[in-house]
Amino acid sequence: MIDVAANLAAARSRVDAACRRVGRDPREVELLPVSKTHGAEAIRAAHAAGYRRFGESKPQEVVAKAAELAGLGLEWVVIGHVQTNKARVVAEIADEFQALDSLKLAEALDRRLVSLGRRLPVLVQVNSSGEATKGGFAPGEVPSAVRVLRAFEGLEVRGLMTLAANTPDHGAVRACFATMTAVQARLRDEHGGGFDALSMGMSGDYELAIEGGSTCVRLGTSIFGARDA
Repeated sequence: MIDVAANLAAARSRVDAACRRVGRDPREVELLPVSKTHGAEAIRAAHAAGYRRFGESKPQEVVAKAAELAGLGLEWVVIGHVQTNKARVVAEIADEFQALDSLKLAEALDRRLVSLGRRLPVLVQVNSSGEATKGGFAPGEVPSAVRVLRAFEGLEVRGLMTLAANTPDHGAVRACFATMTAVQARLRDEHGGGFDALSMGMSGDYELAIEGGSTCVRLGTSIFGARDA
């Protein structure tokens, strides 16, 4: 049996320690439990441990879980690639979208959000590693993309998200996070501040991400164990 509460406590302790090592306030870093593929009971266990925001990749999975757990007052953060034809679901049910990876998707989201009278906090996904297998804007494309995104009525651009290189080479991983803080600094210079959210770091690299400036670490397997089929 996976002890979700104990895993959350252990991960939070490591998050706090990583913050202290680099002189950061632990309150600056959110631990976002990623519940994708895990059932309602695992989410209930995390909720009982004090968590109410959960990361999910597939819109249809969010719909099912939101219905089943409607009485808990949870918030759903969509963190995975979303096809344009699923934008309606994200616009209707997500509390935050951390994987905005194209202007085409932004247009589809904005249309639906405006029709609903909603504004959705979003993070722009950046391909910080340059790997063809990862989505997101190239770092050099982000400033021009953000200029377009900030004109959309339904989107509230709060910052950036990335998946670092999947490698045991800590230097390569740190380089991805350094790229992100450089992009963030450029956006702040151009727009006079803002873009405070940096969602970076998962179960295998979140301590490095915190050292690199992350404000949100997305933890799945270290909290819930191996993904359910």
